[in-house]
Amino acid sequence: MPKIISLFAISICFCLVANLVSSSRLDSSTSLPSFSKPKLSSPLSWLQNRWKQSCDLAELEQKVEDYNAAWVASAETANEGLTRRRLICLPLNERFNPPMGAFSHDHVQTGDKISAPSVFWQAIDKTKAEVPWLMRVERVTGWTGERFSYEKEDYNDTDESSDDEEEDSDVEKDSDSKFDVDIPKDASCHPGTLDSLVAGPLDFRAPQNYCFLPWWMMRALGLQPRDIVDVSLVTTIPPGSAARFRPHSSDFSKDISNPQAVMETELKHYSSLTKGTVIAFDYNKKRYWFDVVDLRSAPHGEKRDIIKVQDCDVATDFLPAKDTLKKRRTRK
Repeated sequence: MPKIISLFAISICFCLVANLVSSSRLDSSTSLPSFSKPKLSSPLSWLQNRWKQSCDLAELEQKVEDYNAAWVASAETANEGLTRRRLICLPLNERFNPPMGAFSHDHVQTGDKISAPSVFWQAIDKTKAEVPWLMRVERVTGWTGERFSYEKEDYNDTDESSDDEEEDSDVEKDSDSKFDVDIPKDASCHPGTLDSLVAGPLDFRAPQNYCFLPWWMMRALGLQPRDIVDVSLVTTIPPGSAARFRPHSSDFSKDISNPQAVMETELKHYSSLTKGTVIAFDYNKKRYWFDVVDLRSAPHGEKRDIIKVQDCDVATDFLPAKDTLKKRRTRK
């Protein structure tokens, strides 16, 4: 009797898989599903959804792999073929947090470091690139999805977890379509209007054809998980001399006795700054957000969209906080 039941169960599984294969119709225009949590009406619909996601992802990975192979084949030199890749981007999380004692420990989301594939370490080694190692991350016309704007009420902050999430089933918790998004309280501050920015390497252990970015970079570029970006090694970023920031909250100057010194210390976790981004740092277990408003390069103080800050003497200055400006407008 147990053998009959086992054979019956196996036959049901084969029929189910055959049904999934016959019902899936994928073409090159198929876009990856949104990372909002899918509504699961039944185990069968969940399995069909996961099957389609897997097929879409496999197709995307192959498309990226083919492009990178063509790039390497067409490069004029072997070194040039190592310095650029088209990659699928995903957000960094605490699994990437370096061990205690490492420089970037507890600064995964409050720094400009990304996890890149090992090919970029090969590029650095072969080209003898000087420190700081910088990589440009940019959207790709025709490849990257539409700009995405994150809303505070739609996603979970990294420091909070809802009761609903605790009650979710194990199957739903394992879904790749759910992410915790670390965003400022003011959701209007990150429209994702930038086309490119510059980052430094956190490590070189990302899988081939993938990279992992801090959430503030995802927001600045208007990216969703599994969007496509170009990442390239760059050596032409000018050294910085001055940076001006606008705090989101006036608590920054109230809570910290010497905010300028604290900011200059926290900037050590950034290799570069890009105008128009929204960056953060933690102090006394509280997160403070800042708009990068104005950047100047050394030695003549020219205005720049991107500057290098690592190993540079960068003076910092602050504009009135955003909440202060809002109060002034209300009084008028």
